[in-house]
Amino acid sequence: MIPKLDYYKERFHISSDSAIKPGLTAIQEALELVGHPEKNLPVIHLAGTNGKGSTLTMIERIAQNHDLKTASFMSPCMKDVHDQIKLNGEPITPDELAAIFSIMRDSDLDGKCTDFELLTVAAFLAFQRFQADIVLIECGMGGRYDSTNVVMPIVSVVPSIALEHTNFLGDTLASIAGHKAGIIKQGRPIITGGLPEDAMAVFMEEAKQCEAPLFVYGKDFSVEGEEKSETYIAPNFRINNLDRSMPGMHQRSNMALAITAFLQFAQYLHIQVHPEAIQNGISHAQLAGRFEKISSKLYIDGAHNPASARTLVDTVKEQFRGQKIHFIVGMLRDKDVKGVLRILEEVGTGFTFVDVDNERAMPAENLYNLSNSHVKEVSKKNIRHIIEEKNDEIVIITGSLYLLASWRDELLNG
Repeated sequence: MIPKLDYYKERFHISSDSAIKPGLTAIQEALELVGHPEKNLPVIHLAGTNGKGSTLTMIERIAQNHDLKTASFMSPCMKDVHDQIKLNGEPITPDELAAIFSIMRDSDLDGKCTDFELLTVAAFLAFQRFQADIVLIECGMGGRYDSTNVVMPIVSVVPSIALEHTNFLGDTLASIAGHKAGIIKQGRPIITGGLPEDAMAVFMEEAKQCEAPLFVYGKDFSVEGEEKSETYIAPNFRINNLDRSMPGMHQRSNMALAITAFLQFAQYLHIQVHPEAIQNGISHAQLAGRFEKISSKLYIDGAHNPASARTLVDTVKEQFRGQKIHFIVGMLRDKDVKGVLRILEEVGTGFTFVDVDNERAMPAENLYNLSNSHVKEVSKKNIRHIIEEKNDEIVIITGSLYLLASWRDELLNG
């Protein structure tokens, strides 16, 4: 379910399937009907389990500080369909999206796509019309058979690999890596984080088959120094005094990937690189819902799988040593709920479980029953009332981006 997508589908009489159907045939046929807007876009393509959004956001801010027009396609949405397609960092406007749906209606796309495929076509049309200098595209799921994998990227980036979507991608790291490595293209650079050994072997073989230069964090480029004053190091290139706005050690590698990707992109298109523009971009990059600070004692983070929960817990240990941590949790039932809860319970001194307004949601009572915490409750109260009752604790809302999306505006503007 993509909020507000149905409004445009109904307004322009375009039906699409809400099911997930990996494969490229339908998207290729749809793009043929609209004139292949994906061709010749200056793309950086991102796949992976966690870190895609943060890495993309840092690349975006670096590019904007080089006076480049940026466009991005991310998923899932934080608020509604508009924020999945961004032009110069701003959600696409209703008027612009309506114009694109008009094109798709006139191109006879009715009934030919899934929801995500339809939105992917809309994104490509938006980017073609906008004439972006750099297009940042995040895979929806997997990579090889994801509908975004019809582009010829200048650079591909994979920050991490962990078990996820096992019903579609397989239940081993090697199987999942096989899907993610599908975004590697002939002769185009692929940049990865420090992947597990089984996954890295898959990427090395795929890169070899595609004759694609492979750059690995910790091997071909790295970051040293203390947080707030880090140094990026690569052969023939070094940037000092990097002050990340995104906290947590996991963001160190994401930052390194973002800088490396931009350097490769700039080299390909003969763009002059300015170290101060990179420094400024890194210091101002913020991503909604990724350890986002709402107030001095309130944070939101979309930790929806064990790998992202581990990242959240590690960040909590870094930032809030010795403090009480209360988690407000809502999750979807098709996630590894037990795995996420066991990790959060390492630092959580208390839990409040809430319902998520989504057809795939797990009832709060079920979350309560799965929790091993000694301090836990189910609440139907307004979010502000829940938070006010925890005034001596750090409160972190987590578990589902849909939960964050439903409450974020109220928390920021209330």
